[in-house]
This record gives sequence, C-alpha cells and structure tokens, in this order.
Amino acid sequence: MTKETESPYLTPKETAFFLRLKRRTLDNMRWLGYGPRFRKHGGRILYHRDDVTAWSDARRRRSTSGERD
Repeated sequence: MTKETESPYLTPKETAFFLRLKRRTLDNMRWLGYGPRFRKHGGRILYHRDDVTAWSDARRRRSTSGERD
C-alpha cells in the first residue's frame, strides 16, 4: 500500500503502536476520557491520524515539572 492510498484511520492496535503505548493503556485512556479523540464506524473504534498527532502535540513539555512548550 502506498502512502497516497493509506487510510487516515488507525485501529486501536495501530494507534497504540504509533504512540508507543500498550493497547490496554490506550483503552483505559479512552474509557476515562483523556486519550486521543476517536470515532466509531459501524461499532469499530478508529482514530484519525491528525487527531492522534494533535493530541500528542498538546502534551509537549519542556520539563517534567509540567511546564508546557
């Protein structure tokens, strides 16, 4: 599959891999409401690449004390 025909939607497994999280961690974050935005298509949970990247970008920090970038 080439980049042009790649789907912009990621499964939870692909999203966890992309974010370098365990799948269960991503599931818990979704359930608690603080993970990346997701969509339901026919009962399937999918994440749009742009939403995942935006969520990650919003968590950039300059230090572990919590100072945001």
